[in-house]
Amino acid sequence: MIIQQDIIVVGAGIVGLSIALQLQKSGKSVTVVDRKGVAAEASAGNAGAFAFSDIVPLATPGVMSRAPKWLLDPLGPLSIPPSYALKIAPWMWRFWRASWRKHYEASVVAQSELMKVSQSALERQIKAVEGEKLMQREGQLQLYEGLREYNASLSSWDLRKQFGVDFKLLQSPEAIAELQPGIDPRFTHASYTPNWLNTCDPLAWSQHIAQQFIARGGSINVTDVKSLLQVQDCVQLATPNGELQAKQVVVAAGAWSHHLARTLGDKIPLETERGYNTTLPAGAFDLKTHLTFGAHGFVVSKISGGVRVGGAVELGGLSLPPNYKRSDILLRKAAQFLPDLKTGGGQQWMGFRPSMPDSLPVIDQSPKSRNVVYAFGHGHLGLTQAAGTAELVTSLVNGSTPAMPLDAFSATRF
Repeated sequence: MIIQQDIIVVGAGIVGLSIALQLQKSGKSVTVVDRKGVAAEASAGNAGAFAFSDIVPLATPGVMSRAPKWLLDPLGPLSIPPSYALKIAPWMWRFWRASWRKHYEASVVAQSELMKVSQSALERQIKAVEGEKLMQREGQLQLYEGLREYNASLSSWDLRKQFGVDFKLLQSPEAIAELQPGIDPRFTHASYTPNWLNTCDPLAWSQHIAQQFIARGGSINVTDVKSLLQVQDCVQLATPNGELQAKQVVVAAGAWSHHLARTLGDKIPLETERGYNTTLPAGAFDLKTHLTFGAHGFVVSKISGGVRVGGAVELGGLSLPPNYKRSDILLRKAAQFLPDLKTGGGQQWMGFRPSMPDSLPVIDQSPKSRNVVYAFGHGHLGLTQAAGTAELVTSLVNGSTPAMPLDAFSATRF
């Protein structure tokens, strides 16, 4: 039996839920379908940060000259498991091209614009769903070990300044301690972004959005969409429980999205950044602000009164088993950098971040189907850009002019 819907959003992570709520707000009847349910993947276990100052892509000029050193360390901040190296080679070639100066500069401009749209959209979303109680407006410290590391970062802060990011540079352990006591004095310099904010718990925030969506008449169904097919003026979705049909479909299924796109004939180079963390219970550390240890590839954030230590980039796809040694390494480093950190009682987690070679998501109509819109590939910025993506996708679905140009986010740019 084929069940016909108005609009189906595939994906109940924070991006898909935000899109569903925004479409609903615009007057559409919306159904969400997801293989596991609300925030069952990356939206549940991320660091909870709205990282609007992170406008610099992973593919920076000269990155490939540094990559071999990282990749040879299986537990370093960027790694590729040997068994996955051949499979990811085409993506790495595109990643290298994205690091060329002209492509990199274009990506920074596009990312900055999307951040501005997303920041204002988030404030509208928080107000619309009465979500301020789930926010922490405590800023962020990015920490540097010594003058050399600090000086190497200054060009990236000059770039952020050009795009209106507010920050303050700190040049002594004493200045750092005024904002966050308890950091090892090896970290002599830092930058502080006061407008950075976090959610108290990314799972709770996603669930809150889902509850608002349901309360306003939406529905969320747990089923695995296997394929999409354009059938006359509708889209047919094949699931184990039968076929669904919708006038329009939005694909926001995170790291699984490119598989659905391929069933329509769209080949999109999406890869999976596997992120690891450990969440420590309340009382583990008196954290005043979000901490970023950029050179070591991890962050420390406050989650529901506890502390979450996580990060790193492991480009390993969806099938390989988790390597929780990566979580252990990050936790040991955090204990060195925060001597008062209590590391007992933690819960480990691994999640899949959907990553494009240029660090920009796909926000576009499918070239193969006029009834399908893509919204995926945000990397580690899905939470950050969810509200902005929702408003942009709603414009595409409704045929109105988006708040910014979307050429840089095209499904065919590769």
